[in-house]
Amino acid sequence: MPYAKAADGVRLAHQTRGEGFPLVLIAGQSNNHHWWDGIRADFHGTHRTITFDHRGTGDSDKPDIPYSTPGFADDVIAVLDDLGIGRADIYGTSMGGRVAQWVAARYPERVRALVLGCTSPGGRHAVDRGADIRRSLADPATAGQALKDLMYTPAWLETHPGPYQTLGDPAMPAYARRRHLLASHRHDAWDALPGIAIPTLVVHGSDDRFNPAANAPLLAERIPDSRLLMIPGARHAYFEEFRHIASPAVREFLASVDD
Repeated sequence: MPYAKAADGVRLAHQTRGEGFPLVLIAGQSNNHHWWDGIRADFHGTHRTITFDHRGTGDSDKPDIPYSTPGFADDVIAVLDDLGIGRADIYGTSMGGRVAQWVAARYPERVRALVLGCTSPGGRHAVDRGADIRRSLADPATAGQALKDLMYTPAWLETHPGPYQTLGDPAMPAYARRRHLLASHRHDAWDALPGIAIPTLVVHGSDDRFNPAANAPLLAERIPDSRLLMIPGARHAYFEEFRHIASPAVREFLASVDD
């Protein structure tokens, strides 16, 4: 298992597949690289896909120290440095999209194109999920089914019994799960977004209540010259259930960006 070493010494497990221009795929909160298992091959005709396990997940180290989305962005750069990659396309979803915002804002010379999926700017400008959703996720009796329903449509769940790779790393320590939650909750890139001058595509499911769909136009309006794709009927895991729409759209966008 190859590992990169972050500036603070934390080891970050990373995985590479395919050939072509580098594409870093950044998973959501409390998830490891398996988040991307269902779709990463969609990009192997044009890209070399790079995933990694966030600190606190998978085969990466799990220090009991504060985490943050800017810190996760530094981890992305540590992985690129370990692989000897100077510049890459970045595709982040959910909390991974929050991390991707900081990669683009803080390290613009390392990013050719940016895709932000089912994410938000964070802070007071973001549209938060409803109190009913927070309650259902906080109750152990309802949290499992509630999360599935927020990720996928009933039709998908009926025909795809799992296992699902988007519901969290089951081996993640409880303290690391709490630190991921806090890092995502404290994200606020609002002031940095207008400075992103990298070609950007914002993608969101129209029926996403986990990270409300209203956050997508906020991002698209805040990032200069960005594009917006709303996928009708899709929930939070649009990239998997609606891959027949999302993956071709992302590939087309990346192909349109000049080196």
